[in-house]
Amino acid sequence: MDQGEWPSYGNDAGGTRYSPLAEIDRHNVTNLRMAWTYRTGEVAGVAPYAHTAFEATPLMVDGTLFFSTPYDRVIALDPETGKERWSYDPKVDRARRFAIITSRGVATWLDTDAREDRMCRRRIFVATIDARLIALDAATGTACTEFGQDGTVDLTVGIKIGDDCACYQMTSPPAVVGGLVVVGSSIGDNRAADLERGVVRAYDAKSGALRWSWDPIPTRDSDPARATWAGDSWRRTGAANVWSVMSVDPARGLVFVPTGSPSPDHYGGERLGENAYANSVVALRAASGDVVWHFQVVHHDLWDYDVPAQPVLVNIRRDGASVPAVVVATKMGHLFVLNRETGVPLFPVEERPVPKSTIPGEEAWPTQPFPSRPRPLVPSRLTSDDAWGLNDGEREACRARLATLRSEGIFTPASFEGTVVFPGFGGGVNWGSVSYDPVRGLVIAPTNRVAYLLALVPREQFQRERAALLQPRREIAAQRGTPYVMYREPLLSPLGLPCNPPPWGGLTALDLATGDVRWEVPLGLIPELSTVPQAREWGSVNFGGALVTAGGLVFIGAARDTVLRAFDVDTGKVIWSAELPAGAQATPMTYRARSGKQFVVIAAGGHSSLRTKMGDYVVAFALAE
Repeated sequence: MDQGEWPSYGNDAGGTRYSPLAEIDRHNVTNLRMAWTYRTGEVAGVAPYAHTAFEATPLMVDGTLFFSTPYDRVIALDPETGKERWSYDPKVDRARRFAIITSRGVATWLDTDAREDRMCRRRIFVATIDARLIALDAATGTACTEFGQDGTVDLTVGIKIGDDCACYQMTSPPAVVGGLVVVGSSIGDNRAADLERGVVRAYDAKSGALRWSWDPIPTRDSDPARATWAGDSWRRTGAANVWSVMSVDPARGLVFVPTGSPSPDHYGGERLGENAYANSVVALRAASGDVVWHFQVVHHDLWDYDVPAQPVLVNIRRDGASVPAVVVATKMGHLFVLNRETGVPLFPVEERPVPKSTIPGEEAWPTQPFPSRPRPLVPSRLTSDDAWGLNDGEREACRARLATLRSEGIFTPASFEGTVVFPGFGGGVNWGSVSYDPVRGLVIAPTNRVAYLLALVPREQFQRERAALLQPRREIAAQRGTPYVMYREPLLSPLGLPCNPPPWGGLTALDLATGDVRWEVPLGLIPELSTVPQAREWGSVNFGGALVTAGGLVFIGAARDTVLRAFDVDTGKVIWSAELPAGAQATPMTYRARSGKQFVVIAAGGHSSLRTKMGDYVVAFALAE
């Protein structure tokens, strides 16, 4: 790999988001200026049933920058000037009802057997929100016609698709390993108990032929995981899909997949048992799709605690030796550090008793795994005694609301009266994942902590009380095939601020060798509180990851404000920031252009569900001349 390129979503195939470039460092970062901007033109209105977000991280290979838009247009830019070289439009039907409108990026593959002048020797792959896998010639943006059918593989083939909306989608870039392109799926998993299955599939990067598939829900009685699904629920259940980013260890021939929750998220009476392979990181043999090992972070998930973060592949020192490891970050704020070859935890993991369910038909798993180290990155319980408010009235309103809810920690199951889910469905660590500085041995983790109310309602009761239950900011899910309708909503004060104490978003650095937290600081600012001086210490909900560089810097946007910040990796102090033209709910990247100049680039297009400023910008920064 050219040290000046950025060839994968997380730079290296293991997703560390670390760059060895050091032209921009702690001493000169204050001279960083906007070098160029590019606008995609994709600023259409947001459909009321879906959210849209510009979450892409560009690649830079062979002297060209490549990225995708929310509607999966693929664009190639000159990395020095930002001038467009080509664009490809897959013509996604924008009148169609999608569950989510986003694309986190593209992947690339080089056919080393092809002549250097052959078309499609370098390919760009995009997996689309309407479930297609498309291969493009990196030089021209034209479809690679030998791949699939005229450059496209239909990813709905072999999948039982629901007819209520376009809820079977691809939102993250594929993984590429050993001449194979590996794809997961994004599934609207609260619609019903019987949904699309989250099959992971590998296609030949040259021909598009299917080489293997693996279903995270067992498909045969002989699978050892079958015993963890009660009765024949494994035949009916859906989802458990890999919607986030996979990692690859090419030397060991392994693909690491982060799996989600079985359907539906919040009632498991139709899928009793531990539900092995779901809510796990699973190491698959890249050549065959066979399971090498798996580690489950949540048993019988009832909280939407899927594994949202890309597993990050690192090497750590143990007893004087280098140990290959995988870092698994979770929504609970738990960080599991596992041996990459065996899945055995490198810090002890304890199974602790957790609360029982009070819902008829449900059987919560009696224990859950807790890592001994590192300590949780976020708080794990919220009661009425912890209520926060901007003033006494706000605090009392939050306290009264919390007093009526069940709250016994992060594994308190859904209830009829309402349960507190904290740190929430969007936190601790979400799809932005963690980054790793191999020189310092530091994991950099952006976190969220915003409490939610989660409740189940008997279906007949819901029909009677439907008008009262439908409220602003409340998400309702049918959970067809179960006795209950689900609703959830953020626990907010009358002014619309979180009822849990700040910070609501943070950035943490921890020493991976010891598990100790090195520093922890608030991340971002809530725009509505910009005139409140204390709010700069309260942080912001954030979606997106961090870039770490050899220059001793951590770059991150992600927050609800429109700011890109650079932190000192040793202290956590903000030493540079710049206003962006829109929200930056994406992960920045960096590269060295032909001139030798280092650029830092981020997509700034906003996130409709976070109510950030929307736009269509790709913004590049470089040191002033």
